[in-house]
Amino acid sequence: MHKPKKQCHDCMQCSAHNVNNEETCMQSNPFFPPASSSPSDPMPSRRSLLRHGGGLALAAAMASLGLPAHAQSRYPTRPLRMVIAFPPAGATDILARIIAQGMTSQLGQSVVVENKPGAGGMIGLDAGAKAPADGYNLFLCALTNQAIAGHLYPKATSDITRDFEPIALLANGAHILNVHPSVPAKTLPEFITWLKANDGKINYASQGNGTLSHLEAELLQQRAGVTAVHVPYRGSSQALPDLISGKVSFMFDSVAASQPFVKTGQLRQLAVATSKRVPIYPDLPTVAEAGLPGYDADNWFGLYAPKGTPADVRARLGEVLEKVLADAAVIDSLQQKGYVVTYGDARRLATVTASDRAKWGTVIKTANVSL
Repeated sequence: MHKPKKQCHDCMQCSAHNVNNEETCMQSNPFFPPASSSPSDPMPSRRSLLRHGGGLALAAAMASLGLPAHAQSRYPTRPLRMVIAFPPAGATDILARIIAQGMTSQLGQSVVVENKPGAGGMIGLDAGAKAPADGYNLFLCALTNQAIAGHLYPKATSDITRDFEPIALLANGAHILNVHPSVPAKTLPEFITWLKANDGKINYASQGNGTLSHLEAELLQQRAGVTAVHVPYRGSSQALPDLISGKVSFMFDSVAASQPFVKTGQLRQLAVATSKRVPIYPDLPTVAEAGLPGYDADNWFGLYAPKGTPADVRARLGEVLEKVLADAAVIDSLQQKGYVVTYGDARRLATVTASDRAKWGTVIKTANVSL
């Protein structure tokens, strides 16, 4: 009777080899060291590997030599970089830092926010698009601003739809019409009457040419039948000092950026630009409610990754963001700064991206806005 061959049960490849004995198995397996291994060798002897359990000992040996092993670690293994297209202290920056802090807690790795302002958000967009698609580079996008800029910068080298992968819709950050206290208007109708009486003479600030802050003011002028002088800045942090000093008279800006100055009486609020009132100011009417029906400027934010970022990494990030935005402390913190949490998956973000681009393309064309 034929005697069955002996198998090495500890060897990872024994079933495939069906070898005669342990020695033959070890010689044919490239993961085992040569028979001449000595106690000074960096890898344990084959006898030691077998004695302590081949699979576990082998994995430990591979780790000690720095050999690749997919099971050794799980994404992420190092800090992540989150690019935004606006300077510190503005709505995008404030949101990004809250989101980054939540992601850091969930991922166990730091998420570092990097500001790349300028050109209506196009500089930051380029930086995000050109970053390696390795899962460690993200772009937190002021989506509505980007939808507008996409129409105003037709020769732009980067595009939010073409060059990025959507990960998750994050929030709607309301903009509010803020005026300097010297403006003799307590309501939107009074403000429009004042603008008409000073047609073409009143200066207003924006976060920059082609930003939502700019287009909101243009849309108001179009609907109210008035004109004002545009003074663009590079973000809220640079515009607010001139608004507070009275060098410019009004500005559409985020709750997050302008709220501290409203509390101290340095600015006065007249109306909310979004389609719905915000929880932090339930008594403040929308522009549409206050006298310009059909006016709305929702301000969406989403997280994207460079085109080509692996699908499993994007899925992992989406799961993390869903947890972050379900946290009661995060929701409260965002609401206190004027945001409304609107988590949506990658498909939802893609849908909002497309609809926002179409909407603002119509507004730009109707208002005849150009740079």
